[in-house]
Amino acid sequence: MTELLENGIGEETAFALGGAAAALVEAAARELLDVADGRVDSPEFVAAARDAWEGLPAPLRQEIRRFRRHSGPRGRLLVRGLPVGDDTRDTPSVAGSVQRESSVVAATLLMVACGLGDPVGFLQEKSGALVHDVVPVAGLERFQGNAGSVQLSFHTENAFHEHRPDFVMLLCLRADHEGVAGTRTACVREILDLLSPAARKQLSLPEFITDAPPSFGPGCQGAVHHPVLGGAWDDPDLRVDFAATRATTEEGTAALAELGELFERVSSTSELMPGDLVIVDNHVTAHGRTAFTPRYDGRDRWLQRTFVHSALRRSRGRRPDDGYVLVE
Repeated sequence: MTELLENGIGEETAFALGGAAAALVEAAARELLDVADGRVDSPEFVAAARDAWEGLPAPLRQEIRRFRRHSGPRGRLLVRGLPVGDDTRDTPSVAGSVQRESSVVAATLLMVACGLGDPVGFLQEKSGALVHDVVPVAGLERFQGNAGSVQLSFHTENAFHEHRPDFVMLLCLRADHEGVAGTRTACVREILDLLSPAARKQLSLPEFITDAPPSFGPGCQGAVHHPVLGGAWDDPDLRVDFAATRATTEEGTAALAELGELFERVSSTSELMPGDLVIVDNHVTAHGRTAFTPRYDGRDRWLQRTFVHSALRRSRGRRPDDGYVLVE
């Protein structure tokens, strides 16, 4: 079993699959390609991915399940060496692009998602797809979202939403040309002891408003009067988007600024390469991205993203026919 997993690559919350383990994952992914005529959003494809998860290398499944139970001091897990297949397609270049047809990467994402819980989509974002393209789009360079290329500010995914994802998965198919685009994370567990008592108190009060992101389109209501830090005092949940969250008091504004400064101080950055998967615990860890320069030549940075709910039934009222897409 030890040859399946090569530990000790220099990051506390990272491991790399060995060649034999990666080959097993790719074989399982390829077995899924023709399921439901390759429609990755179909319940049949997700069901097959859930069954296929059980056949993945035991060290990978064990690490994912440990992370699901407790995501550690940084609230992120980096897996290296996953298969990306022999995809030679150009990087998508339009806003809202998604992966509707089966591929090795899409199948791998959904298998791992089923190990964490269940994949979910939001109808108003990326048309409800379960696998999203995260790519730069010409004309949207300054967009604070997955289509931009300026620095993306720290945020918990869909912070405005009652049923925001429990986990966010980002799998790299292609790095940017210069290799400088970094996925950044900062965990609230890292800064709790650094926050001033006054800021900690303010961030725990329901005095913040978070707007819906532009990716959800016009007419989508945000969240009002919520705390940034909620739940257990000794291990709070984080709910913030520094591009969309604002305080309703001067004290709250100062506390939010202090939180942002501390996140910058403790943040970690990973320059993802093909086959690298970052899983973010969206309850405790904010993520973002460093700036990079796209060339729009078909070889730009290309990640694919899947959201996960660990307790799917909580959103049952928002998902018609007990499917995987929340309609509001």
